[in-house]
Amino acid sequence: MENAQAITTDAALLRPGGVSAVSVGSLASAIGGQLLQLADSTDPGGVEVTGVSLDSRAIRPGDLYAALPGARFHGASFAAAALDAGAAAVLTDSTGADLLRASETPVTVPVVVAADARAAVGSVAARVYASQPADGSGLSLFAVTGTNGKTTTTYFVNSILRALGETTGLIGTIEILAGDQRIPSKLTTPEAPTVHSLLSVMRESGMTAASMEVSSHAIEFHRVDGIRYGVAGFTNLTQDHLDLHGTMQAYFDVKAQLFTPERTERAVVVVADDDDAWGIAMARHARAQLGADNVDVFAMRGGVVGDRESGPERRGADWTLHSLTRRGIGHAFELVHRDGRSLRVSTGLPGVFNVANAALATLMVLSSGVALEDLQRALDQHDPLTTDVPGRMQLIGTQPTAVVDFAHNPDALARALAAVDPPEGDGRVILVFGATGERDKTKRPLMGEIAAREADVVIVSDDDPHGEDPSTIREEVMAGAQALIEAGGARATEIHQIAPRSVAIHSAVRMAGRNDSVIVAGRGHETVQEIAGVDHPLDDRAELRAALDEMRHSTQEGWGETK
Repeated sequence: MENAQAITTDAALLRPGGVSAVSVGSLASAIGGQLLQLADSTDPGGVEVTGVSLDSRAIRPGDLYAALPGARFHGASFAAAALDAGAAAVLTDSTGADLLRASETPVTVPVVVAADARAAVGSVAARVYASQPADGSGLSLFAVTGTNGKTTTTYFVNSILRALGETTGLIGTIEILAGDQRIPSKLTTPEAPTVHSLLSVMRESGMTAASMEVSSHAIEFHRVDGIRYGVAGFTNLTQDHLDLHGTMQAYFDVKAQLFTPERTERAVVVVADDDDAWGIAMARHARAQLGADNVDVFAMRGGVVGDRESGPERRGADWTLHSLTRRGIGHAFELVHRDGRSLRVSTGLPGVFNVANAALATLMVLSSGVALEDLQRALDQHDPLTTDVPGRMQLIGTQPTAVVDFAHNPDALARALAAVDPPEGDGRVILVFGATGERDKTKRPLMGEIAAREADVVIVSDDDPHGEDPSTIREEVMAGAQALIEAGGARATEIHQIAPRSVAIHSAVRMAGRNDSVIVAGRGHETVQEIAGVDHPLDDRAELRAALDEMRHSTQEGWGETK
């Protein structure tokens, strides 16, 4: 769902009002860049900039244009448009500098050449926008990374902070919240200039804290460079994005960069159980990098983590899960520290994985310095962990239970299916899902296998095919399901291939009885489906609600309101 070159235009235009001009010479010196004068100009180092953009279409007068290499074109190819829009300087690499020299349009503004221009953008944007002032007047920042659960956990953190009286912002997959502005988001983490600009906007708007999703793409492509978080949280690591990273170890290594002193002060790491190799590895890494006293490890089950006799960085879990009980469609539970402290927590969102997300958010806020008794009071009085997260286990209807979820990788799909499984003998699980085009193809048959193992009725449809043939993607998913059925290990008694997706959703609801569960997985909050480069309006939530209405089933407008 990531696009390394795209940028959310609305977010790019959201700028702080009180930016102090910064000289190009000081920026070049800060990043160790070479300052060039390609045409007649006076004192290029003394030229000042008041903004940063890597999108020539979003340039404002006085901006530094970051001309970076892209998948198809080099940003320097668009320098003329940036200069026409008022760019006061250009940051680029040696290839970009050569393109600027060869340009038919003379480049009369200063050019800063960096060995790795993309890696330099975050540092430059941080200086221009003063996103984290040295006087400590910046926001309290919370980062969440991991394969699954980032969005829900950031919403949970945001909700808890608001319950504590903080004025908050949020940057994530679904939307950006900055003051009174709500901006749809196209990247899990925006590009570095946008992130730093947003943090300054939030500070100007009176925000005191912000939570942010940090994807592996964000770290790999330097989107969060120049930011140091107060607390960083880790949810889990399961197969995804291998089209970018190649191996799980490489994927882990990128995520692990967040848990270093340069990027965060403190950390909270979730370990699912004593067999969670990646969670244990991240806990050990974070403790070694940040110091054991600056890392809280939360174990859902077990809690060995490491050999207590091998040093503090390998001690057991700091917090463990106790007294887990169902409460409605959610859970109540207790978090107990090894020193005896405890917190009573509950969440209205379904699924044990949301227990982990709720626990992580709670412990991240506690780790930021909030007093335990104040946090407990906020949890008791405001029920902040029953916040509705768009497209994340979002309850659309009851009788049948109808849910939309973003699950788009094997682990997330398995967890989502387990969360909606009716009590034994009371109903079936009917699943509608697909796989994204032009992404990791190895997970397609795995997801088909999981679907056949965990659901009673499997409907394979289209996700976002992008430029791939949708039928080919469906067949690759179907192959995994069919293989399990032929091997005799399937729960599924029916498997269908139905397209388009809207028809698949309506077909699922027509199959469902009042005690069944219908889950539409893969796209979550998304409202357009890309097919061969064309965006088609499609909101799984709207389609599912319409299908329920058509069959006169009850629909859910909110957690406590039905019609």
